[in-house]
Amino acid sequence: MKSDSKDLTALAPFPVVLPSWQYAPATVRAFTTTRHGGVSLGPYGDATGSAGLNLGDHVNDNLAAVKQNRDKLNLQLPSDVIFLSQVHGNIILNASELAFGSASHIGDAVFSTQAGQVCAVLTADCLPVLFTDVAGTVVAAAHAGWRGLAGGVLQNTVSAMRDKGAQEIIAWLGPAIGPQEFEVGRDVLDAFAAQLPDVQTYFKAKASQDGSEKYLADLYGLARKLLNDIGLGQVAGGDRCTVTEVKEFYSYRRDGVSGRMASLIWIAPD
Repeated sequence: MKSDSKDLTALAPFPVVLPSWQYAPATVRAFTTTRHGGVSLGPYGDATGSAGLNLGDHVNDNLAAVKQNRDKLNLQLPSDVIFLSQVHGNIILNASELAFGSASHIGDAVFSTQAGQVCAVLTADCLPVLFTDVAGTVVAAAHAGWRGLAGGVLQNTVSAMRDKGAQEIIAWLGPAIGPQEFEVGRDVLDAFAAQLPDVQTYFKAKASQDGSEKYLADLYGLARKLLNDIGLGQVAGGDRCTVTEVKEFYSYRRDGVSGRMASLIWIAPD
C-alpha cells in the first residue's frame, strides 16, 4: 500500500486515507474510509448530493444502506469487521474474543495478534488512532474523543499491546477535528490538567459571546503528547480536519446529522 495520508488512492471500489507512517511492517495493512463510495443518501451521502459510504448503524441512516456499505467494505478485507459499541470510555477489547451476532461489544479500542483479524473504530470528528509494533505481531485501533483521551484510552491500548509482547510501537493519528475548529469549555481543559502540567499548550483561549471560558483544543497535540509520555516516539498523522474538509469527511460537529468513517488495521494473512 502507498503511505501518503493525503493520497485518497482508490482501494478497490472506494477512496481511502492511508497512514503516513515510517517503520510500519510490510505485513500490516491500514486505512481510513472517506464519505465517498457507498449507497447512503441525504446527510449520509457525499458533499455533492451523491451516495455516501456511511458505516455507522446508530445515526438514523437507512439500515439497509448501512448494510450494503458494510458489505462493500468487508469485500476488501480478510475478515468481516465486528464494530464496537463505542461509549467514549477507555475499555480495550481483544478482537479474538468478539463474536458475530452478540448484542454489543462495549469498548473504545480493540487489538489483535492474529493475522487476518481486522480491528476497526468508527469516527466523525473524534480521533481514530491506529497502532502496530514494528515487528508486525500486534495491531490495534482506538477511538479517542476528548473524554477517551482524558480517561486513558490510548495508554490502555498501548498497555494491552505490550502485554501481548509488543516492543517498539508506532501510531498514526487519523482524520479528526482540527485544532482551529474544536471549540470546548473549561471543563475539557480541566480534564487534562492533572496529567499534563503544560496543558495550556494545547488550548488556545477564544472569545465567547456569553463571556464563558472557551478554548480551541488541539486533539492531535494532546494525543501525541500522551503517547510520547508513555514511550511512543513515532507518532504520525494529525494533519487533517474532518470539519473543514467537507468533500472528504463526515463531521458531526459541522453537520449535526452525519455518517461515520471507519479506521481499520490488520496483519495480512500469509
